[in-house]
Amino acid sequence: MEKTLKEKLSEFSLEEQKEIEAEAKLLIAEEMTRQQLRQALKLTQEQMAELLQVDQGNVSRLEQRTDLMLSTLRKYITAMGGELKLVVEFPNHPPINLVGISEIEESE
Repeated sequence: MEKTLKEKLSEFSLEEQKEIEAEAKLLIAEEMTRQQLRQALKLTQEQMAELLQVDQGNVSRLEQRTDLMLSTLRKYITAMGGELKLVVEFPNHPPINLVGISEIEESE
């Protein structure tokens, strides 16, 4: 009979369980939608609308869009107190931070 995840985790020491839980939280945090990110920071759409100086409906539409201009995404992240960084990943190469995007967008 196969064990459940809970049963399997119980075989580890409490310290190991805490390490596994912390790593799981990190992995989950690496993949979030804009809405999940806003909710994780305990911000409402109304609060985001105020920060972005738009109406709440615009925040809702922004969170649902699959194609955003980088300048729009940067404003959204900045309004939450964060900083948007772009990382390029190629097979067999270390990650590369892409710079110079915000300067180009602002001059358009």
